[in-house]
Amino acid sequence: MAMYPEYMVAPIREDLTSAGFEQLTTPEQVEQAINSEGTVLLAVNSVCGCAAAKARPALKISVAAADKKPTKLVTVFAGMEQEAVAKARELMLPYPPSSPSIALFKDGELVHMIERYHIEGNELNRIVDNLQGAFEEYC
Repeated sequence: MAMYPEYMVAPIREDLTSAGFEQLTTPEQVEQAINSEGTVLLAVNSVCGCAAAKARPALKISVAAADKKPTKLVTVFAGMEQEAVAKARELMLPYPPSSPSIALFKDGELVHMIERYHIEGNELNRIVDNLQGAFEEYC
C-alpha cells in the first residue's frame, strides 16, 4: 500500500526520470539492475524536503558534469513501491534504511553510500563532490 497519492509523487519521480534515472517498481527489477555488470547509481527518492533541496539536484548535477559516469542510473521511491524499496535497502546493508539516500554499486557490490544525514546537513556542492569522487574512483 502506498503512503502518498500518485499525483503528488509523479512530479517528484519525473525530476529523476527526466534526468535519465530508471524508476524501479518491483524487487525483481531492483535485483536485476543492481546485479548487472558495471556501476549502478541507486537513488532512494522521497517526498522529504532534503530530497527536494539537495539529493535530487546533487544527483542530476553530479551525473551531468561527471567525466566518468555510472553505467546505470536507477531509483526507487520510499513510501510507494514498498517491496522494491525493501529489496534495495536489503542490498544496501549494513547501512540502516534512510530516505533520501544514494548508493553506488559496482558489479553487484555496494562500494559507496550516502545516507540521509550526509545529505540534510550538507551543502549541495559537497554532495556533488562526494558523488563525483565516487564516480572517479569506481566508474
